[in-house]
Amino acid sequence: MGLIRFGGGVVQISGSIGGDVFARNRYGNYNRARTKPTNPNSSGQQAVRTAIGAMTTRWAQTLTGAQRTAWNLYGDSVSMKNRLGEVIHLTGFNHYIRSNANSSRIGLTPVDDGPTIFELPEQDPTFAVSVSEATQNVTATFDNAMDWAVENGGLLFIFQGTPQNKQRNFFNGPWRFWTAVEGVDPGGPATPKIAGAVFAVAEGQRNWFYARILRADGRLSAPFRCDCTIDA
Repeated sequence: MGLIRFGGGVVQISGSIGGDVFARNRYGNYNRARTKPTNPNSSGQQAVRTAIGAMTTRWAQTLTGAQRTAWNLYGDSVSMKNRLGEVIHLTGFNHYIRSNANSSRIGLTPVDDGPTIFELPEQDPTFAVSVSEATQNVTATFDNAMDWAVENGGLLFIFQGTPQNKQRNFFNGPWRFWTAVEGVDPGGPATPKIAGAVFAVAEGQRNWFYARILRADGRLSAPFRCDCTIDA
């Protein structure tokens, strides 16, 4: 679905309309022909679909009316931004799914009670990664003194993008779940986190990562990103 902003005519368009895709990068708005993506039905895709399906059923059949009302209040109270940068409000159902789908994928118990703090968690400005071709390992550093890190139930989800040629300046997927770092009360988790890359990497490639912070009360941050050139 395409989003359109009107002013003295059409100010901005984002998304698909007919056979065209409209988007924006640092150089301005652009338009390209729409292509139909393939559906490899990978194990990762299946896991995401299963998690979303399970959370949808849980919202309808397990949550109480009071719990759904609390999530709806959270949605009404927390401002988000769409692809055009406009302020919007997601429904309580949307927030419940986005907050619990990833933790459900790794076997954690969903947070059913709606948050009572009406703001998104802060992002981590220190988040950085390095990747080695020799070890095929990713090393992610983060601030282990942030609020999420020093509470049980806090999580840092990290996703790796497919490696790209070094001259590539933009990347928006595909992504694959790399790891989740769990908060520890007291002291916080160890940093850096080191684990095997989910994509094969080679020296000189450029690799993007993004992360989200989940607080113990179910609040999920907006994504924040970093990238690196892969080492020998």
